[in-house]
Amino acid sequence: MSRDHDVTEVLRKLSDGEQDAPARLMPLVYEELRKLSQGYLQDERSDHTLQATALVHEAYVRLVDWKNVTWQNRAHFFAVAAQVMRRILVDSAREKKAQKRGGGLTKLSLDEAVSFAQEREVDLVALDDALNSLAQLDAAQSKIVELRFFGGLTIEETAEALSISPATVKREWTLAKAWLHKTIIRELRSGPPASAGP
Repeated sequence: MSRDHDVTEVLRKLSDGEQDAPARLMPLVYEELRKLSQGYLQDERSDHTLQATALVHEAYVRLVDWKNVTWQNRAHFFAVAAQVMRRILVDSAREKKAQKRGGGLTKLSLDEAVSFAQEREVDLVALDDALNSLAQLDAAQSKIVELRFFGGLTIEETAEALSISPATVKREWTLAKAWLHKTIIRELRSGPPASAGP
């Protein structure tokens, strides 16, 4: 708990504009951000150009560069980090997909990260598209998935970040996973536009 308190304290100093706050924050959050990024990238193809360290550094630079952000606590920081990492990963996947016209899709293990039923790998672009669709239907469920999957937050941390109860997070998490699983499976089965439908 002391480490969480330290992160929150340094985040407040960062919000107040203290010059040395970014340098003090990095050692406190680096390992956790690195673990998250390694988890996202572990099932990537071996020729993938985005490495865990690069992802952490890119996300960190974007996070501490924001002006007029009032960081509330550790959960708030990692909630925003989840959004930033999602954008970096999806932008990278979209760029590669555009370059290769559908070849070599960026894959990510959902089985280990969030236990999405029996689906072992999901295209990051398909996941992002599905999350955007889910946000249209239920913004809260989409946010919960983003925080849990991309941010690596626990049920309790997600509840704190969203100011809702852990029971609500658990219920919405279960519903969101089922909806996403069904949607992503449908998209994967339909394949690229040139292939036959189910």
